[in-house]
Amino acid sequence: MKVAYVISSDNARTILRDMVIPQLEAGNHGAEVVGMFFVFDNTFLLLKDTDIGERLQKLHEETGMILLACDQCAIERQIENNLVQGAAIGCFPVLYGALGSVDLDQVITF
Repeated sequence: MKVAYVISSDNARTILRDMVIPQLEAGNHGAEVVGMFFVFDNTFLLLKDTDIGERLQKLHEETGMILLACDQCAIERQIENNLVQGAAIGCFPVLYGALGSVDLDQVITF
């Protein structure tokens, strides 16, 4: 099953750090994550030189998983030029285009 995540909740940091990322790193997540879209303060999770950001970058490099920060959210927080390599910024139309060719099964928000 191919899934994409919309990262929007206040608890997203904990969910990624303690559950999703370790499962992806261990290869036992149970689904292929083809993309993650970060909104609001969760865009900070894609910052360079942070544990979560670096781990997500490595997963992106290994799997090709899409890492997308909401453009307006990143610009508002003045971090649009400080994201990990491989992360992009954009809005929903960019997300739709990026996910349109991956035969996606589900989008999950947390």
